[in-house]
Amino acid sequence: MRGVAAAEQSPSGAAVPRDASLRSGSLPPSPMPAAAVRDSSAAALIELESEWGAHNYHPLGVVAASGEGAWITDVEGRRYLDCLAAYSAVNFGHGHPALIAAARDQLGRLTLTSRAFHNDRLGPFLAALARLAGKDTVLPMNTGAEAVESGIKVARAWGYRVKGVPEGRAKIIVAAGNFHGRTTTIISFSDDPDARAGFGPYTPGFVTVPYGDAAALESAIDEDTVAVLLEPIQGEAGIVVPPPDYLPEVRRVTREQNVLLIADEIQSGLGRTGATFACDLVGVVPDLYLLGKALGGGIVPVSAVVGDRDVLGVLQPGQHGSTFGGNPLAAAVGSAVVELLETGELQARARELGVHLHERLEALLGRRLTAVRGTGLWAGIDVDPALASGRRVCELLAERGVLVKDTHGSTLRLAPPLVVSREDLDFGVDQLEAVLASLR
Repeated sequence: MRGVAAAEQSPSGAAVPRDASLRSGSLPPSPMPAAAVRDSSAAALIELESEWGAHNYHPLGVVAASGEGAWITDVEGRRYLDCLAAYSAVNFGHGHPALIAAARDQLGRLTLTSRAFHNDRLGPFLAALARLAGKDTVLPMNTGAEAVESGIKVARAWGYRVKGVPEGRAKIIVAAGNFHGRTTTIISFSDDPDARAGFGPYTPGFVTVPYGDAAALESAIDEDTVAVLLEPIQGEAGIVVPPPDYLPEVRRVTREQNVLLIADEIQSGLGRTGATFACDLVGVVPDLYLLGKALGGGIVPVSAVVGDRDVLGVLQPGQHGSTFGGNPLAAAVGSAVVELLETGELQARARELGVHLHERLEALLGRRLTAVRGTGLWAGIDVDPALASGRRVCELLAERGVLVKDTHGSTLRLAPPLVVSREDLDFGVDQLEAVLASLR
């Protein structure tokens, strides 16, 4: 074993001393300076991340170190009201006691087996989540994008095996302005140039129609259409709420045309809008729910496709899977999340506080805000672009102890944890009002 430690294999299979690269003239990467590792200041940590990380994000200059409820504390001890909640992944707040307890208990027992074996936490989680959604089958995955990819595969398989669409011709209708993830298949039907441009060739089989236009959607359906994939409320687009009759009309059309309705509730679901699912707000039940983010309680990635057996039953062993999907730790946390939602208390809280939040935001219309959208504890607001970019407003809010995220120019998204207090909300809106007043 000492020989293995002292030598590596060359391409020909011969042992090569580990310092051979030095003798050949090439140098190994320089080690990270120990002082840089020890420096825990915000500036040093941001520089370290920038130096060693891929630059696929442009975060605000806040370095979080701890969190509790709706508040985050940075490495220098300053507190911030979290009005993003990790895009709804932290719906239940930072460090929710019930979720932390479930995770800690499971960490001491069993965390991963793969799906090659059963585990004692998966069955109860699947049953609880299916019951919460009023469905009878759950496909567990990890990330939101995996749930979307899984939903696409299921819809295509259903189209070929149940509806009788000829192999290779399945079409899925999507909406303009959508955001369902950033995998290569998903960006193929995105119209966001930042997510899409330069990553082709793109996956065929998708038809885009205007969001909120049920007539256009109906006109786009043909004999090869297997599904309609929609966000009940578009999140990344700026919390865009469709007309109240839109989803019911889409549900009617899809039933009549024998087409699946897939609701991407990854951001909108699990209490965010004041209901368990945003679809509940208009009395619509899709064929498949795509869930994620909050399902992991802000602790571990957990996602799922939830539907009925006559749809999800098209999958057979070996046709889809995930090493980590349905792992015991994820199932334990997911079960605790479902328990929190089963009482309906958090949904009611989001409804009640959401009314207050939107009343306060709407009072700012015409005072450097040009639009307010959303429902529950979810709001998209448009700042007058002649005064400041959304990014600049986020930076000014961070200086005043409030964290929000911009999207598409001058739009901000507000999505505080559902455990936020009325007083916290007032603090956040007060800071927004002060920032807006300072814009010249």
